[in-house]
Amino acid sequence: MGYYIRVERDVKVYIEDINPTGKKTVFFVHGWPGNHNLFEYQFDYLPQMGYRCIGMDYRGFGQSDRPWSGYDYDRLSDDIRSVVNEMQLQNFTLLGHSTGGAICIRYMARHREYGVSKLVLCAAAAPSLIQRPYFPYGLKREDVLNIIQGVYTDRPQTLRVFGNMIFYNPVSQALSDWIFQLGLQAAGWSTAAIANTWLDEEELFNDLKKIHVPTLILHGINDQVCLFPLAIAQNESIKNSKLVPFEYCGHFLFYDQLDKFNEELIEFLEI
Repeated sequence: MGYYIRVERDVKVYIEDINPTGKKTVFFVHGWPGNHNLFEYQFDYLPQMGYRCIGMDYRGFGQSDRPWSGYDYDRLSDDIRSVVNEMQLQNFTLLGHSTGGAICIRYMARHREYGVSKLVLCAAAAPSLIQRPYFPYGLKREDVLNIIQGVYTDRPQTLRVFGNMIFYNPVSQALSDWIFQLGLQAAGWSTAAIANTWLDEEELFNDLKKIHVPTLILHGINDQVCLFPLAIAQNESIKNSKLVPFEYCGHFLFYDQLDKFNEELIEFLEI
């Protein structure tokens, strides 16, 4: 079932709660510029295994409210905390993809792992999506600036180009079009604001060191968005973590290697 939860006085976020009576809870946080529907093929499968799946559209995306402000990782992680409090979630697995992974990392550090028993990072945009003098493994700063400029001048074309980067293996045109449409559901200003967080405002080097729960890191070796060295850095900084490289796999690993993704996730959840 779907419903809204208020996270600020004038801001509500959309929640999809699938199999609410499930044995264990997995809370999914999507990446840029999609929404919770990106996890459709996990939502189809995990409840069959007895799991409860919660998908949240963070502010500005999907069916959530689209305020002008509040797109820094602190505020976005606070929104997750508001949802956790309202739903009275305990002992759940937090799963984040791409920018969603970065937001989850900030949640773990800022809210002291509140309610979370396990963490899953999927192609996470951490510790830094862009190259820095002390971290030369991310995207070039000018590439992100081009994305932001593209959002302001031709957002549909920018999302099309991004869509061509996310897969290593061929997918149907219909699937590509569907993901494209999910991205267009976001507000333009929200899409640009999240991209701006990748620049000077957000890095997660210290946050990673504050994570102590069992953590599964899933990352495609051929990821062109969040390059594979990011996963290595996550694994080195999170003491209780396991890195599973996905060969012949791009940024959207939950489609590129759908069966392997679900198998690795279930195995981790069952431990």
